[in-house]
Amino acid sequence: MKMSLVQLRPLLTRRGFSASSENLVASVLFERLPVVIPKIDPVVYAFQEFSFRWRQQYQRRYPDEFLDKSDARGKGDYQIDYVPAPRVTEADKNNDRRSLQRALDRRLYLLLYGNAYGAPSGKPVWHFPEKVYESEDTMRKCAESALKSVLGDLSNTYFVGNTPMAHMVVQPTEDQSRSTSFKRFFFKSQVIAKNKFNIGKCEDHVWVTKDELMEYFPEQAEFLNKMIIS
Repeated sequence: MKMSLVQLRPLLTRRGFSASSENLVASVLFERLPVVIPKIDPVVYAFQEFSFRWRQQYQRRYPDEFLDKSDARGKGDYQIDYVPAPRVTEADKNNDRRSLQRALDRRLYLLLYGNAYGAPSGKPVWHFPEKVYESEDTMRKCAESALKSVLGDLSNTYFVGNTPMAHMVVQPTEDQSRSTSFKRFFFKSQVIAKNKFNIGKCEDHVWVTKDELMEYFPEQAEFLNKMIIS
């Protein structure tokens, strides 16, 4: 059942949580799906080759006159030369993580470098697009606002579901004694028909794979491994 934050806040208060002492933050896991089919594992390829040759032994044999007619179909003066696009791009060769034209057979995730909620004041850090909940009807709307502030519009995005895919409670560190804990809700959104975005509201940005993502959040690697399947 869908419940808005307007309905949720009174429940939190009755359970002993104060809306003023525990903030809510919506973060967006913005991903680009694979552009090309991943390479087949050698073991899987060997099995498929074996299966094909095995089936060939028992395939139906057609009369020669039937095969002659089928070979004649579609013949003409035209010819199509198919040249597959390279799997390794210039961005791959240069390790340009600011480009979406890399790791074409993997999912990529957007990270921003700049000020983030809960980070030490004035210290830029790597983080997902985010926004503190204010007056939006739902956390999903808050997440949409977070991504829109970075991209400018949401015309080439698709939010997967209305509910968060995961959440975590962030506790203040020892040097943040005046800070309070807060909850971070993660929403998934995907790139639609776009290979370049004008990323704003940050000092820098990168598009990284799941493995590369762990380099930026080593302390949260276990949580991210469970949240991101591939």
